[in-house]
Amino acid sequence: MDASWIWWGVAIYVVFATLTAYLSREGKQLSMSGYFLGNRQMGGFVSAMSYSATTYSAFMLIGLAGLTYSGGIGALGFELIYLAGVTLVLIFGPRFWLVGKHYGYVTPSEMLGDRYQNKTVAVVSALCSVVFLIPYAAVQLAGVGYLMSGMTDGAIGFTSGTVLATILAIVFSLVAGLRSVAWTDSLQAIVMIISATLVVLFVVNELGGIGSFFDTIQSDHPGTLSVPGTGFFTFSTFLGLTLPWIFFSISNPQVSQRLFTPASMKDLRRMLLGFMVFGFIYTLVSVTWGLAALIQFPDLETGDLATPMLLSSDLVPTVLGIIVMIGIIAAAVSTIDSIMLTLSSMLTRDVVLVAKPDTTEAQQLVVGKLILPVIAVMAYLFAQLELNLIAVLSVSASAGLLVVVPPIIGAFFWKRGTAAGAISSIVVSGLLVFYLQFTSSLPLGQGSGVWGLLVSVTLFVGVSLATEAPEAKATEFLGHVKGKLKEHRAV
Repeated sequence: MDASWIWWGVAIYVVFATLTAYLSREGKQLSMSGYFLGNRQMGGFVSAMSYSATTYSAFMLIGLAGLTYSGGIGALGFELIYLAGVTLVLIFGPRFWLVGKHYGYVTPSEMLGDRYQNKTVAVVSALCSVVFLIPYAAVQLAGVGYLMSGMTDGAIGFTSGTVLATILAIVFSLVAGLRSVAWTDSLQAIVMIISATLVVLFVVNELGGIGSFFDTIQSDHPGTLSVPGTGFFTFSTFLGLTLPWIFFSISNPQVSQRLFTPASMKDLRRMLLGFMVFGFIYTLVSVTWGLAALIQFPDLETGDLATPMLLSSDLVPTVLGIIVMIGIIAAAVSTIDSIMLTLSSMLTRDVVLVAKPDTTEAQQLVVGKLILPVIAVMAYLFAQLELNLIAVLSVSASAGLLVVVPPIIGAFFWKRGTAAGAISSIVVSGLLVFYLQFTSSLPLGQGSGVWGLLVSVTLFVGVSLATEAPEAKATEFLGHVKGKLKEHRAV
């Protein structure tokens, strides 16, 4: 595809997205909750679209499509398990929202620090998020780089794509914080779902219709429609990929922080319902996209090229291809924005200024805004490594965040949990996951996420039983949640 078409499409997207971000401004934000949480007043529809755009990033139409291309229909099961795991929000969503509103929490790590009555818990939780989310943000930048380079056959370089995405992420996040990100997310989510669905239907029709489509897959690529099929999805591989995804909605702070933002419990329910519908449709579209690329381009060097090659092929009209491309870029930028905002708020609130509790909200906000571009640059530098298979890298990043799951579950359901248990489980398990990822080790054939979660659970429970729990805070915290949940159920 001619590079000029791509740049025109990007220019139009930037104009509309920037205008949307600017119009979302609601006075001058002088507080952390105002800038990073939208004053906890986000409506149901905007929350649902923002949650969807944040979660379904470059991972889907590039990563999941590429995983389908490489491993077959097992990718569908992998992603549907993630979607099923989002039902954890039914359990934890109301609890996050209630304690966030009552105690004024801005970050999930701040919540853990207060619940376990130890600021070190907040510090180690925040730093763990930084270590594992920077690579995840880099994956989104890489997705844009691969997309623009692949669609133009290298006329637009990988670096140009990543620089573009980095600049857009910084601009959108600085305009008005979460409000601008949420409103641009909503615009982007609508473009994503409509364009991708229409184009995949068009492509399937061009390949002979739904019956011929699957007949061709079955005859030309035997095993693709079964598990383990081509051999990619062994049990260990499937478990290693799906386990981080099951707990994604509570382990990834850029997602769980969104549970603080709805204006009411009703808006929280609408957010979850809208996301589930969006996610199911987008999953089917992405998997079909990967199968279509397999039919048309069976010998690609890597699955991550499946979507760029398909979009630039004769099967897809140029205008539709550009619209889908914009949707993917928008999704990637949305996820980077959310990660930048979350990590900035965590580093500011729970690390940089932890020794200065008397710092004003305005001062905290200044520090947070200064940290935003630093995070973006770090992600950009990591993206320049040009590592392949976006889906696997995304899951690998989330595997490290699994170590925070036991302290989060304990915060709401186990009065006996302690700060020492939380700290040891996060630090030791986090280092273990980092080592296994760095050395590509698979003890007993199992991935880093499996071992990280097992060790984290063992340490959290064992050390907590051997140390003293903050009984007064636990009773107050859990009592508030229990009482408020009863009130809402009675309404």
